[in-house]
Amino acid sequence: MGTRLERSFRGISERLVVRYLTNLGGERVDDDTVAGDDWTATFSAETVDIGPSLKLTEVTIVFEGDEETLEPLVEKFAQKAMRAGG
Repeated sequence: MGTRLERSFRGISERLVVRYLTNLGGERVDDDTVAGDDWTATFSAETVDIGPSLKLTEVTIVFEGDEETLEPLVEKFAQKAMRAGG
């Protein structure tokens, strides 16, 4: 696997991350990893403060694979994540 891209998404749950990645052709490998034919996505989540009283879940995903495969995959995932969270 040649390319590594790291992206963070706020306001999306880990459950939705798994759903979106599996809808994009992946299969859940373990609790925090989904893999497709030419890619792997490993994710982690944390709660971040937004202002004095608001907290959001921020999920960080590390996508690994061929550059040609990752660019459209990450873009499609980001479109789904934007509709869900932010």
